[in-house]
Parts: sequence; structure tokens; C-alpha cells
Amino acid sequence: MASKRDYYEILGVQKGASDAEIKKAYRGLVKKYHPDVNPGNKEAEAKFKEVNEAYEVLGDQQKRSAYDNYGHAAFENGGAGAGGFGGFSGGVDMGDIFESIFGDGGFGDIFGGGGRRRRNGPRRGADVQTNMHITFEEAMFGVEKEITIPVNHTCETCKGTGAKPGTFAETCKRCGGTGQESFVQQTMFGSMKSVKTCSACHGEGKIIKEPCTDCKGTGNKRVTEKIKITVPKGIDNGQKIRKTGYGEAGEKGGSNGDLFIVIYVQPHKQFIRKENDIYVDVPISFVQAALGDDIEVPTIDGMETYKIKPGTQPDTKAVLKGKGAYNVRRQNYRGDEIITFKVEIPTKLTERQKSLLQSFYGNDKKDEHKKEGFFDKVKKTFSE
Repeated sequence: MASKRDYYEILGVQKGASDAEIKKAYRGLVKKYHPDVNPGNKEAEAKFKEVNEAYEVLGDQQKRSAYDNYGHAAFENGGAGAGGFGGFSGGVDMGDIFESIFGDGGFGDIFGGGGRRRRNGPRRGADVQTNMHITFEEAMFGVEKEITIPVNHTCETCKGTGAKPGTFAETCKRCGGTGQESFVQQTMFGSMKSVKTCSACHGEGKIIKEPCTDCKGTGNKRVTEKIKITVPKGIDNGQKIRKTGYGEAGEKGGSNGDLFIVIYVQPHKQFIRKENDIYVDVPISFVQAALGDDIEVPTIDGMETYKIKPGTQPDTKAVLKGKGAYNVRRQNYRGDEIITFKVEIPTKLTERQKSLLQSFYGNDKKDEHKKEGFFDKVKKTFSE
């Protein structure tokens, strides 16, 4: 009879491997050689049994210690290794192992056992999201608004227990309050232990015989709540405000979810925002561009005086430092305002204006026109 292979060799780990490393190696091999993945493959079936036998020993601290000291001899004559794969009736939870392979349902799902996720512990409430529309000015300088949202709150009548006042939810007798039932399934590979959601309490761990009439036994009640929201200055379109604990109520003592408010900023007629900078077009006349002028330009803080230089070209840009939007995360920082001057060309002229422009261009002064700049000529003409 051939001697058994070394358990560490079977799992592909070193003798000093940690419990986590052994478990990780085991899960990978089980997934690789599982009969459902390799139907009809006798070699894979044999390796599957071998891997499980190795993990039954190395996955248990006491058995592993005995194996490290005495090898396979420690389990001869009916020891841990003698039972082979059938040894799983000794307490290895296959549901825990196969949960990583087959999802939350665990190994129990293969045999119709159902999910094994615990439901009777504290559960955090769901997050809630709503939208808020504000003006451009409100986004620039901040605002306080009140919103109305429907949320689930802990029932005041039963204080969240779900039971009628004066009564109590009883611990489920079938599962002892765990929300799960353990069972042993006889398979072609031997006895396998798994778990499933308790059929009596449906995973809650408790049974309410007399439900609260106000919340129908849920422990929560749908209410409409008014909440004050402080919108910080500088918030941009699409950004969110988070209100911790203002979402749906938690269950079984779990914390409330959060409320997220998505901000939508209405476009402005003049200003365009790009990150923290504000862009605006300012129209100026043909004469102002040529001769220069002191004009009033719009900013988000109000009108300000700006000196146009003589000979300003169309689409010339000017920067007003610190006149842009506030930074929502650094409230003492502001972007800039970028002004683009748009030179307006008149469409209706008086006879005198036409005469002046004609004298400006001239009829036979092509050489002079080349030497003298366009706006210099305008300045000269209108100064005469």
C-alpha cells in the first residue's frame, strides 16, 4: 500500500504557513477540483477527497500540532485521517468554505439549503439620495434651505421592536436565536455539514406573535421629514452634500443610513463657471477699444471699474484676481474672473460718422495705411 502524501505538499504550502495561508490554498484547490466543476472526472474527484482530508487536519490547531509531531501515525487506528472524506461529520463547516465559491448561498445552496447570510444582527439603514436646485448666486455665496423627504424612522409606538406594546419578540426555538439551522447532508463523498436560513423565523432569530399595529411588525414607519440643509459657498453643479444619519433607520440596533443631496446649479445669463474661475464677455464700443476708457464691468460681487487700454483688440482678455468662485473645500480661497472684451461694430451710422470713417481710410493713402496701425488711425481721426 502506497504511503500517504504529505498534507502540506497536498495543499501546496510550507510547514510554517499561517492559518490564513492554509485556508486560502484549500479554497483554491477545492474550487479547482470540485465535482460540480469536473463532472465525471475520477482524477479530480480523488484529488478533491485528498485536499479535504489534508485540510481537515491542517485546518484544526490540535490535529495540526499532532501531525507536525507524529505525521500520519498520529491518526492511525481510527484517528482523524482514517475516516477519509467522511471525517467531515466531525465538524468542518462546508458551507463556510463553499460560500467563497458559490456566493452567499454557500454549499447549502447546492442541496437546496438556501442562503446562509446572518440576518438577525444589527443592520445599517439604507442611504437616501435627493436633488436640490439652486441659483448661480446661491451656489456662489451659500444658502440655507429646507427640504422635505420621505424616510423610514424607528417606530415610536414599539420603539423599533416590531412587537405590540406590552409584548416582546420571543427567541426562535428552532434556531435558538441564531437565524440559522445546521444540518448534515449525506452525499456521494460522505457526510457534509452545512447551514441554511431558519425556516421558522426566516433568519431574524426572533418571532413576533403580536405585531405592533402601527408599523405592522417592521419596527419602522414611513414618515415625511423636513430637514435644514446648509449649502456651502462655492459648491459646484453635480456636487453632493452628505447628512450623516439622516437616511433610513437601521434595524436591530443598527445605525441610520446617510442622506445625500445632489446639487444642480441653474445657469447664469452672464457668468460661466469653470472650476473656480468665472468667465464673462463684456461688450465695448469701437471707439472705446481705440481710445481707451474707464468702464463698469460685472463681477459676482457687483459692478467694478476697469480701465480699458487704448488700442484694445477684439477678444482681448483681462483677469480680475480673486473675483471668481469660492473653493468649497477651502473657503478662504477664490478663483479669478476672466473678462473677454467684445468690440461692437456699429450697424447704423450718421452721415458725419460715415464721412469721418471715409477720411480715416482715405482713397489714395495705401502706403500710410500700411505704416500706421488701425486703432492709431481711429484715435487720430476721432481726435481731430
